[in-house]
Amino acid sequence: MAARFSRGGMGWPLDEQEGGRRAGARAVSIGAVARRAGVSIATVSRVMNGVENKATGETAARVLAAVAALGWRPQSAGRALRQRESRIVGVLAANLGNPAMAAAAASIELALRDAGFVMALCDTHEDPAIQDEYLAEMEAQLARGVVLLVAVPSPRLDLLRAAGRPLVFVNRRDPGAVASPFVGIDDHAAGWAVAAHWLAEEAPGPFAVIHASLAFSAGQRRAAGFLEGLTQAGVADAEIARATGAGKHHLDIGYEGMARLLEATPRPRRVLCLSDLIAYGAWRRLTERGVAVPGEIALFGFDDNPLNAWIAPWLSAVRIPYEQVGAAVVATLAELIGTGRAQARFLPHELVLRGG
Repeated sequence: MAARFSRGGMGWPLDEQEGGRRAGARAVSIGAVARRAGVSIATVSRVMNGVENKATGETAARVLAAVAALGWRPQSAGRALRQRESRIVGVLAANLGNPAMAAAAASIELALRDAGFVMALCDTHEDPAIQDEYLAEMEAQLARGVVLLVAVPSPRLDLLRAAGRPLVFVNRRDPGAVASPFVGIDDHAAGWAVAAHWLAEEAPGPFAVIHASLAFSAGQRRAAGFLEGLTQAGVADAEIARATGAGKHHLDIGYEGMARLLEATPRPRRVLCLSDLIAYGAWRRLTERGVAVPGEIALFGFDDNPLNAWIAPWLSAVRIPYEQVGAAVVATLAELIGTGRAQARFLPHELVLRGG
């Protein structure tokens, strides 16, 4: 199951605070529970672990009554403290309101659960302070590793990287060390593929790109691949328009960026949006202006999130196979836990063409 942590401090696991040791009280042992219930320690263990057909209903009831009376808790968290490990894996996502990130998180949760881990899912809102707060919480909970689904630079991230903690970066590379373990597509090749597709179809230009911040790897590489694909085919760089918008919200960036492109001379006919949400914002601006999509201006997005087939029949997109992300993340995490090292895992992308 997935576990969500609040942003407040959680302290150390419960069995060190409340279950096995209350303030000023002696630790309660499994033996004490067994004596109170009049059963063996093995029976207490079976009942608490849900082993079926090994205890009668009356016996199980006595064990549970003894547990409640003594305030005993199973010592899995205590073992985690002693062994410096737990079953928790933190997954820090930059924006769970983005359908693409939600799809990636769902894939990761399923793969972690199958591997015997429990996911602690947190939304950082792409804020370094919040990211650091959750990273500190994962340390306090002795998480086996942390998966960062679009990371931003932050002081605690630097500390954990330097300490050799198992960190896996998804979709966006580690902003502080490009060689850190990464799971995602080859963004440069995907941007190039969009340019090659439009050129092969002799799609009418001019061309443009709408982007969010280019300070991070995914945006940088997608834009660079697209621009290089066009310029190496003979399109002058000065003839490729660029636009963006203020803030972090991709819907707003697409909406503002398209407003700028509509003022350009000549007006672009083919526009690459570096995320599906940017494309949604651009489409909204175009429809408000009465511009036909894709008849007058065609848009190409990135992600091909699961909603596109239902609500965006006008949007072609680079598809990232989010259903494969989880298995790749777990394999990378297993390598890090086992050897302290892991290679980047590149997933295949494809162009999904819609809208004619």
